[in-house]
Amino acid sequence: MSFNQIMPALGILVAIISVFVPLEWWPLILLAIGLVQGFGAPEEDPTTILMVVVAAVAFPTIANSLDAIPVVGGYLNTIIDHFAIAIGGYAIAHLVWDLKNRIMPAAAD
Repeated sequence: MSFNQIMPALGILVAIISVFVPLEWWPLILLAIGLVQGFGAPEEDPTTILMVVVAAVAFPTIANSLDAIPVVGGYLNTIIDHFAIAIGGYAIAHLVWDLKNRIMPAAAD
């Protein structure tokens, strides 16, 4: 498995664990996972970056509608909300990379 496969899987796994194990540090841990993935393997495709930013915004909105499902809706909502935190970290890392590349463009060879 590559880094680009391990980090999203870790984000989903931690989001699932965070539902059942109460810990106030889960959002920070999930944000760190997203930041590590974003800085460790920056994406070059602008369409993919846009999709990540939209997903970071849209996932919590979509997850809120899952509360209507009896018994498991609240759990699904929390899992998707927490996974969106990891996606938000990934999006923040890309925005930082973009700002860095705009301020300090690569030297011409």
